[in-house]
Amino acid sequence: MSRLPLPDADALAHSERLRAVIQEQIFASGGAVAFSRFMELCLYAPGLGYYSAGATKFGGAGDFVTAPELGPLFAACVADSVAPVLRQIGPDAVFMEIGGGSGAFAEVTLKRLLALDALPARYAILEPSADLRERQRSRLQERLNPLLLDLVDWLDGPITAPWNGVAFANEVIDALPTPRFTLRAGDVLEEHVALDGEGRFIRVDRPADTLLAAAVRHVERQLDAPLDDGYRSELLPQLPYWIQAVIGGLRSGAMLFVDYGHDRREYYQPARADGTLRAFYRHHVSSDLYAWPGLQDLTASVDFTALAEACSTSGFDFSGYCSQASFLICNGIEQRLAEAEAKARDEAARYRLRQETKRLTLPGEMGERFQVMGFARDVEFGAAFLAGDLSWRL
Repeated sequence: MSRLPLPDADALAHSERLRAVIQEQIFASGGAVAFSRFMELCLYAPGLGYYSAGATKFGGAGDFVTAPELGPLFAACVADSVAPVLRQIGPDAVFMEIGGGSGAFAEVTLKRLLALDALPARYAILEPSADLRERQRSRLQERLNPLLLDLVDWLDGPITAPWNGVAFANEVIDALPTPRFTLRAGDVLEEHVALDGEGRFIRVDRPADTLLAAAVRHVERQLDAPLDDGYRSELLPQLPYWIQAVIGGLRSGAMLFVDYGHDRREYYQPARADGTLRAFYRHHVSSDLYAWPGLQDLTASVDFTALAEACSTSGFDFSGYCSQASFLICNGIEQRLAEAEAKARDEAARYRLRQETKRLTLPGEMGERFQVMGFARDVEFGAAFLAGDLSWRL
């Protein structure tokens, strides 16, 4: 922790207020809460959680940089990939973005879909954070023309009525509060958070419930060997229920997910014996998950095999799985770069665009660490997944 930049006094006071809320929950729960509940409070406690309070999260002044924050190229390529789907659905198509970030993705996507003559009837943003909603609203009011702005609305929950369109999520599943498990003498235990004698958070393990234990055994059956005693990792047995809840009444259309993670065999490698959970604070990665609740992001890599299973059980057909680099190349990033460079004001702007492309596509940057997975029902993506197929890994 000593190498991390220290929060200021106001931020520390904010964190202490959330710490007190979590401590009260631990007392009320008989001395421990499941790690997933701890993570949920750290990220989403009303007015105090990382995504619910007002601190800057995205970009150079925040804790991490997402692909849409780098510039316009990522969102433009996503728009190109879903335009055929929206055209197939027709005039009632809806585009639902799950977690709107700063609004950068919505801005570019709407402008690009307009250029492609593939605008949806509605651009819905499912955003639980009131603070982020206001940031998105402010950005879009400033940067969109009235025609495009009129298409945007913010949802208080999933669209429960029948609808047709596209559901899109970039770096969302990694932020779902996840259970953690470990194995001891052949039994499955679930990680909990308790308090020591001085009120500090500590790890304790308790017997896992039936759902988590069955999910761990399901994973083990697909691996080359059972997980070792003491192995600890993350698993989201509730992911199928989350998918079905978040898409609501989606009938015909597509789902598109972008995130960092691994296929199941890679995810649960013996060498990864303490899981993938980490904290992000001011562009630093930390293994101290208990430090400064509400000030640091907590995130776990995605098991893309589990995502494929969850979406398939929701009645959608698997469309493709590839690296972010392959997806962007297949969906026109070279052409979008050339167009943007031609319109750039000066060499400095062109340099930024080239750097953006490198960060999005190089293996040592986002290109291989992030993957893209798509699903469809009654529609087809077209050329979106024609390059770099990784489905054989699943």
